Amino acid sequence: MTPEKILYTAEMTTTAGRDGKSNRPDGSFPLTLTVPKGLGGPGGDGTNPEELFAAGYSACFIGALKVVGRQAKVKIPDDVQVTARIGVGQIEGGYALTAELVVALPDLDRDTAIKLVEEAHAVCPYSNATRGNIDVKLTVA
Repeated sequence: MTPEKILYTAEMTTTAGRDGKSNRPDGSFPLTLTVPKGLGGPGGDGTNPEELFAAGYSACFIGALKVVGRQAKVKIPDDVQVTARIGVGQIEGGYALTAELVVALPDLDRDTAIKLVEEAHAVCPYSNATRGNIDVKLTVA
């Protein structure tokens, strides 16, 4: 599925892989990458692709919640929280990801929260990118 019109393109350049560096082309967002201990690395202060994916997915999902909330005329609380848990593990012939989104919508009744989360999952670009590739578990806290 390809959009007819691209509204925004992010660009990062990475050198040396999981234990390297990433940055914007203008150098304004330097990231140190560190292999997590769970994947045989030293861990440490750097980040890793799974954490970056989790940050992007959780932020994007909140944006999708706000869109479906506006459409349903339901105010999404300012203190909405989405925790994305991205796992990586071995499969036959390689590795695969798992994903769980834990959504906290304070001040909304549970049925409304569940409905909005399901609708957000239908429109979120990250959810659409993972659909059919990663089994995404949705949990309403």
